[in-house]
Amino acid sequence: MQWDRWTHFLSRPRGAHLLVLFCSLLLLQGCATSGPDEVAEDPTVKAQELITKAMANFKVGQYRSALEDFEKVMDNYPFEQQAIIAELKAADCHYYLAEYAEAKVLYQQFEDRHPANEATPYTMFQAGMCDILQTDRIDRNVSGAKDAIKSFSRLLRAFPNSPYTREAEARIKAAKEFLTNHEFFVAVFYVRAERYNEAKYRLNYILNAYPDSTIYPKAKDLLARLEAGDPPRLGINKWLPDFEMPDWRLFSKKDS
Repeated sequence: MQWDRWTHFLSRPRGAHLLVLFCSLLLLQGCATSGPDEVAEDPTVKAQELITKAMANFKVGQYRSALEDFEKVMDNYPFEQQAIIAELKAADCHYYLAEYAEAKVLYQQFEDRHPANEATPYTMFQAGMCDILQTDRIDRNVSGAKDAIKSFSRLLRAFPNSPYTREAEARIKAAKEFLTNHEFFVAVFYVRAERYNEAKYRLNYILNAYPDSTIYPKAKDLLARLEAGDPPRLGINKWLPDFEMPDWRLFSKKDS
């Protein structure tokens, strides 16, 4: 009986009109609920918004703010094309924030994930730069110079004709000069402590391992004095080499 009343109501013009109006309202409500949310949740659109914002901050030196948005892209939209850009620029952010250990990890991860990417030579070079910038003085930790030689050598083997080849070669020479100066510093320390056998060992190592170093003549002269039984006793500090990493551009000019 109730169904008959309902069908009778819909058969009347006003009832049919109300049904159409009710259905229209449901459609409008559904569109209003799903439309904007679907656009806002579109991963490509959202990733692009974050990348655009991050790059704007990066270009004006706001590296910390840029890094936050690059990380959001990597964490929330890893399968979007923008994630590759975010990986690279996140490493750059750490680099310009002088967070070299963190930057090197991200540069190496980029290389591992995208070995055929055109930016890979750049990331390999930057990994070497992170090593260089973590290098201390010759009287302290010199592991950064050793790591830099390894990093730049990897770049030269993988991409011998990259835009970074000449500088990488020069920085390897500068790092080797730095390590030679470290060895000579240790030799001078042994002379000062009158531990002449240890000093001779270090000096012979320099002459054999680094024959092209600028410290070579000085090392040869000091060794000759020790072997002649005439070690320098006064003014020993005059024998000390430079403590800092040499300017790589000096080694680049030699080959130009």
